[in-house]
Amino acid sequence: MISYLANPARFERLAKYASPIFALVSIVAFIIGLYFALVKSPPEKYQGDAARIMYVHVPAAWCAMMAYTALAAASLVSFVWRHPLADSAAKAFALPGAAFTFLALATGSLWGKPIWNTWWEWDGRMTSVLVLLFIYLAYMALWAVIEDKKRAARLASIFAMVGFINIPIIKYSVEWWNSLHQPASISKLEANSIYSGEMITALLTMALAYTCLFGWLSINGIRRDIAKAKAARPTAPAATATITEL
Repeated sequence: MISYLANPARFERLAKYASPIFALVSIVAFIIGLYFALVKSPPEKYQGDAARIMYVHVPAAWCAMMAYTALAAASLVSFVWRHPLADSAAKAFALPGAAFTFLALATGSLWGKPIWNTWWEWDGRMTSVLVLLFIYLAYMALWAVIEDKKRAARLASIFAMVGFINIPIIKYSVEWWNSLHQPASISKLEANSIYSGEMITALLTMALAYTCLFGWLSINGIRRDIAKAKAARPTAPAATATITEL
Protein backbone atom coordinates (compact mmCIF):
# COMPACT_ATOMS: atom_id res chain seq x y z
CA MET A 1 0.00 0.00 0.00
CA ILE A 2 2.83 2.40 0.86
CA SER A 3 4.58 1.66 -2.43
CA TYR A 4 1.31 2.10 -4.34
CA LEU A 5 0.57 5.51 -2.83
CA ALA A 6 4.20 6.62 -3.16
CA ASN A 7 3.48 7.25 -6.83
CA PRO A 8 2.21 10.87 -7.09
CA ALA A 9 -0.03 10.07 -10.06
CA ARG A 10 -1.74 7.22 -8.19
CA PHE A 11 -2.10 9.37 -5.09
CA GLU A 12 -3.64 12.17 -7.14
CA ARG A 13 -6.22 9.80 -8.63
CA LEU A 14 -7.17 8.56 -5.16
CA ALA A 15 -7.16 12.07 -3.67
CA LYS A 16 -9.65 13.38 -6.26
CA TYR A 17 -12.27 11.04 -4.78
CA ALA A 18 -11.11 10.95 -1.15
CA SER A 19 -10.91 14.71 -0.59
CA PRO A 20 -14.62 15.54 -1.18
CA ILE A 21 -15.68 12.45 0.79
CA PHE A 22 -13.64 13.57 3.81
CA ALA A 23 -15.06 17.09 3.48
CA LEU A 24 -18.66 15.89 3.27
CA VAL A 25 -18.37 13.47 6.18
CA SER A 26 -16.70 16.17 8.29
CA ILE A 27 -19.48 18.70 7.63
CA VAL A 28 -22.25 16.20 8.38
CA ALA A 29 -20.46 14.96 11.52
CA PHE A 30 -19.96 18.53 12.77
CA ILE A 31 -23.67 19.28 12.35
CA ILE A 32 -24.75 16.10 14.15
CA GLY A 33 -22.04 16.38 16.78
CA LEU A 34 -22.84 19.99 17.64
CA TYR A 35 -26.54 19.15 17.86
CA PHE A 36 -25.84 16.38 20.36
CA ALA A 37 -23.26 18.50 22.21
CA LEU A 38 -25.42 21.60 22.60
CA VAL A 39 -28.97 20.23 22.59
CA LYS A 40 -29.29 16.52 23.26
CA SER A 41 -26.58 15.89 25.82
CA PRO A 42 -27.36 16.87 29.43
CA PRO A 43 -25.12 18.96 31.67
CA GLU A 44 -22.27 16.97 33.18
CA LYS A 45 -23.03 15.65 36.67
CA TYR A 46 -20.38 17.69 38.50
CA GLN A 47 -19.34 20.47 36.10
CA GLY A 48 -22.68 21.44 34.61
CA ASP A 49 -22.79 23.20 31.25
CA ALA A 50 -19.13 24.22 31.54
CA ALA A 51 -18.21 20.66 30.58
CA ARG A 52 -19.70 21.13 27.11
CA ILE A 53 -16.35 22.55 26.03
CA MET A 54 -15.13 18.96 26.28
CA TYR A 55 -16.80 18.27 22.91
CA VAL A 56 -14.35 20.70 21.31
CA HIS A 57 -11.36 20.19 23.59
CA VAL A 58 -11.10 16.40 23.78
CA PRO A 59 -11.34 15.66 20.02
CA ALA A 60 -8.79 18.44 19.39
CA ALA A 61 -6.38 16.78 21.83
CA TRP A 62 -6.98 13.36 20.26
CA CYS A 63 -6.36 14.72 16.76
CA ALA A 64 -3.25 16.60 17.90
CA MET A 65 -1.69 13.31 19.01
CA MET A 66 -3.05 11.38 16.02
CA ALA A 67 -1.60 13.95 13.61
CA TYR A 68 1.83 13.74 15.22
CA THR A 69 1.72 9.95 15.18
CA ALA A 70 0.96 10.11 11.45
CA LEU A 71 3.75 12.66 10.99
CA ALA A 72 6.26 10.45 12.79
CA ALA A 73 5.17 7.39 10.76
CA ALA A 74 5.56 9.32 7.49
CA SER A 75 8.97 10.53 8.66
CA LEU A 76 10.02 6.93 9.34
CA VAL A 77 8.96 5.94 5.81
CA SER A 78 10.87 8.91 4.42
CA PHE A 79 13.98 8.12 6.45
CA VAL A 80 14.06 4.39 5.58
CA TRP A 81 12.67 4.26 2.05
CA ARG A 82 13.33 7.83 0.87
CA HIS A 83 9.83 8.30 -0.57
CA PRO A 84 9.37 11.99 -1.48
CA LEU A 85 5.61 11.63 -1.03
CA ALA A 86 6.22 10.65 2.60
CA ASP A 87 7.94 14.01 3.10
CA SER A 88 4.95 15.73 1.51
CA ALA A 89 2.63 13.83 3.84
CA ALA A 90 4.64 14.66 6.95
CA LYS A 91 4.69 18.35 6.03
CA ALA A 92 0.95 18.28 5.33
CA PHE A 93 0.26 16.73 8.74
CA ALA A 94 2.27 19.33 10.63
CA LEU A 95 0.16 22.47 10.23
CA PRO A 96 -3.24 20.88 11.05
CA GLY A 97 -1.58 19.05 13.94
CA ALA A 98 -0.20 22.31 15.33
CA ALA A 99 -3.62 23.94 14.93
CA PHE A 100 -5.33 21.09 16.81
CA THR A 101 -2.70 21.32 19.55
CA PHE A 102 -3.22 25.06 19.93
CA LEU A 103 -6.99 24.53 20.02
CA ALA A 104 -6.61 21.87 22.69
CA LEU A 105 -4.47 24.20 24.80
CA ALA A 106 -6.80 27.19 24.34
CA THR A 107 -10.02 25.30 25.09
CA GLY A 108 -8.36 23.47 27.97
CA SER A 109 -7.46 26.82 29.48
CA LEU A 110 -11.03 28.08 29.02
CA TRP A 111 -12.37 24.90 30.60
CA GLY A 112 -9.91 25.02 33.47
CA LYS A 113 -10.81 28.53 34.65
CA PRO A 114 -14.36 27.77 35.93
CA ILE A 115 -13.51 24.24 37.07
CA TRP A 116 -10.02 24.59 38.57
CA ASN A 117 -10.11 28.38 39.12
CA THR A 118 -6.95 28.80 37.06
CA TRP A 119 -6.18 29.38 33.39
CA TRP A 120 -3.02 27.32 33.47
CA GLU A 121 -1.31 24.73 35.64
CA TRP A 122 2.15 23.33 35.00
CA ASP A 123 1.03 19.73 35.43
CA GLY A 124 2.29 16.84 33.31
CA ARG A 125 -0.55 16.82 30.77
CA MET A 126 -0.69 20.54 30.03
CA THR A 127 3.07 20.92 29.93
CA SER A 128 3.60 17.95 27.60
CA VAL A 129 0.89 19.22 25.22
CA LEU A 130 2.60 22.62 25.18
CA VAL A 131 5.85 20.82 24.35
CA LEU A 132 4.01 19.10 21.49
CA LEU A 133 3.07 22.49 20.06
CA PHE A 134 6.72 23.57 20.23
CA ILE A 135 7.76 20.34 18.49
CA TYR A 136 5.31 21.00 15.66
CA LEU A 137 6.59 24.56 15.27
CA ALA A 138 10.22 23.43 15.32
CA TYR A 139 9.50 20.75 12.71
CA MET A 140 7.94 23.29 10.36
CA ALA A 141 10.81 25.70 11.01
CA LEU A 142 13.34 23.06 9.92
CA TRP A 143 11.67 22.80 6.53
CA ALA A 144 11.48 26.58 6.24
CA VAL A 145 15.07 27.50 7.11
CA ILE A 146 17.05 24.71 5.40
CA GLU A 147 17.34 25.43 1.68
CA ASP A 148 18.66 22.00 0.69
CA LYS A 149 15.43 20.02 0.69
CA LYS A 150 17.13 16.62 0.82
CA ARG A 151 19.04 17.67 3.92
CA ALA A 152 15.90 19.24 5.36
CA ALA A 153 14.01 15.99 4.81
CA ARG A 154 16.63 13.93 6.65
CA LEU A 155 16.93 16.30 9.61
CA ALA A 156 13.18 16.83 9.86
CA SER A 157 12.56 13.06 9.78
CA ILE A 158 15.07 12.43 12.56
CA PHE A 159 13.63 15.28 14.63
CA ALA A 160 10.06 13.99 14.13
CA MET A 161 10.96 10.44 15.16
CA VAL A 162 12.78 11.63 18.29
CA GLY A 163 9.89 13.96 19.13
CA PHE A 164 7.47 11.05 19.11
CA ILE A 165 8.65 10.18 22.64
CA ASN A 166 6.36 13.00 23.80
CA ILE A 167 3.19 11.20 22.65
CA PRO A 168 3.23 8.44 25.31
CA ILE A 169 4.22 11.08 27.85
CA ILE A 170 1.03 13.01 27.01
CA LYS A 171 -1.03 9.83 27.09
CA TYR A 172 0.16 8.52 30.45
CA SER A 173 1.02 11.79 32.21
CA VAL A 174 -2.17 11.70 34.30
CA GLU A 175 -1.15 8.28 35.60
CA TRP A 176 2.54 9.00 36.15
CA TRP A 177 2.21 12.34 37.97
CA ASN A 178 -0.30 14.14 40.16
CA SER A 179 -2.57 16.04 37.79
CA LEU A 180 -5.68 18.18 37.76
CA HIS A 181 -6.73 16.33 34.63
CA GLN A 182 -9.31 13.61 34.74
CA PRO A 183 -8.61 10.12 33.37
CA ALA A 184 -9.80 9.06 29.90
CA SER A 185 -13.00 10.94 29.06
CA ILE A 186 -14.91 7.96 27.68
CA SER A 187 -14.24 5.92 30.83
CA LYS A 188 -15.34 8.83 33.00
CA LEU A 189 -18.58 9.25 31.09
CA GLU A 190 -19.39 5.55 31.27
CA ALA A 191 -18.69 5.46 34.99
CA ASN A 192 -20.36 8.66 36.14
CA SER A 193 -23.27 9.63 33.92
CA ILE A 194 -26.66 8.01 33.44
CA TYR A 195 -26.88 10.06 30.21
CA SER A 196 -23.62 8.66 28.89
CA GLY A 197 -25.26 7.57 25.61
CA GLU A 198 -25.92 11.12 24.42
CA MET A 199 -22.61 12.43 25.78
CA ILE A 200 -20.54 9.66 24.21
CA THR A 201 -22.42 10.09 20.92
CA ALA A 202 -21.61 13.80 20.92
CA LEU A 203 -17.97 13.22 21.80
CA LEU A 204 -17.37 10.45 19.26
CA THR A 205 -19.23 12.26 16.49
CA MET A 206 -17.16 15.37 17.05
CA ALA A 207 -14.04 13.22 17.03
CA LEU A 208 -15.13 11.83 13.64
CA ALA A 209 -15.69 15.38 12.37
CA TYR A 210 -12.22 16.47 13.49
CA THR A 211 -10.60 13.36 12.04
CA CYS A 212 -12.24 13.83 8.64
CA LEU A 213 -11.31 17.52 8.70
CA PHE A 214 -7.72 16.47 9.36
CA GLY A 215 -7.93 14.00 6.47
CA TRP A 216 -9.27 16.66 4.10
CA LEU A 217 -6.62 19.21 5.12
CA SER A 218 -3.85 16.64 4.85
CA ILE A 219 -4.86 15.36 1.41
CA ASN A 220 -5.04 18.87 0.02
CA GLY A 221 -1.76 19.77 1.69
CA ILE A 222 -0.05 16.83 -0.01
CA ARG A 223 -1.57 17.78 -3.35
CA ARG A 224 -0.30 21.34 -2.99
CA ASP A 225 3.19 20.11 -2.14
CA ILE A 226 3.21 17.82 -5.18
CA ALA A 227 2.10 20.70 -7.41
CA LYS A 228 4.76 22.94 -5.89
CA ALA A 229 7.45 20.31 -6.52
CA LYS A 230 6.33 19.94 -10.13
CA ALA A 231 6.41 23.70 -10.65
CA ALA A 232 9.94 23.93 -9.20
CA ARG A 233 11.23 21.09 -11.38
CA PRO A 234 13.51 22.41 -14.15
CA THR A 235 12.00 22.07 -17.61
CA ALA A 236 13.89 20.50 -20.45
CA PRO A 237 15.37 23.11 -22.80
CA ALA A 238 13.44 23.55 -26.01
CA ALA A 239 14.91 21.85 -28.99
CA THR A 240 16.65 24.27 -31.29
CA ALA A 241 17.53 23.83 -34.87
CA THR A 242 21.21 23.65 -35.64
CA ILE A 243 22.34 25.88 -38.42
CA THR A 244 24.85 23.86 -40.41
CA GLU A 245 25.54 26.42 -43.03
CA LEU A 246 24.80 30.02 -43.81
